[in-house]
Amino acid sequence: MKKLTQLAAGAVLASAAAVVPTTAMAEVSYNIGYASEYYFRGVHQKNSSASAGIDFENGGFYLGSWTADVGEGLEVDVYGGYGMEFDGGLSVSVGLTGYYYTGSFDDKYEEVNLNLGFGIFGLEYSFGEAGYSSASSDYDFLGLTIAPDNGLYATLGFWGDDADGEYVELGYGTTIADLDFGIALIFSSEELNASWDRYQNLDSSGAPVEDEALVLTIGKSF
Repeated sequence: MKKLTQLAAGAVLASAAAVVPTTAMAEVSYNIGYASEYYFRGVHQKNSSASAGIDFENGGFYLGSWTADVGEGLEVDVYGGYGMEFDGGLSVSVGLTGYYYTGSFDDKYEEVNLNLGFGIFGLEYSFGEAGYSSASSDYDFLGLTIAPDNGLYATLGFWGDDADGEYVELGYGTTIADLDFGIALIFSSEELNASWDRYQNLDSSGAPVEDEALVLTIGKSF
């Protein structure tokens, strides 16, 4: 559910729900990436995952698709929206994102994305519905990212509504020879660990505990 190449660059909120600067000309870009572990908003998805995506931007409008290997098929994301950047460093965007799966890994998620950015600070609020074959549930997500120009970043994220849990992500991204490299430490609450039965850390009594991970990423944009 996330662009791994952008995670490598440290732009944690610059995913499908990104704040997109206004551009005067249409631009198409492509990206490929690999992560030692695929996490999305503090929730583990898969060990060792490759990804690829395409993005189109024109005058503040953006549209794109991104796919990742999740083991039991592929995750395919489709997103679009509009963003503006104002004098003084304030940026805003609104968009829609759908997360779909080709196999039995999961069902679908569809959400509305709202973002604000100012200087080194980024604020994301997303809300949507998780649709399963037997039932559906509502969720929302609030994330605050601090990302100075030196490649370091820190994100604090909270799940709400029918979902629950929080996480902290600390990382660094840099570009060497046109390749984007990243490293991130992720600390997730036991609620997020328990919510994903494919990957649970359990204590001696069988109860889920907090999750910790070190993620390495590499990517390239064209």
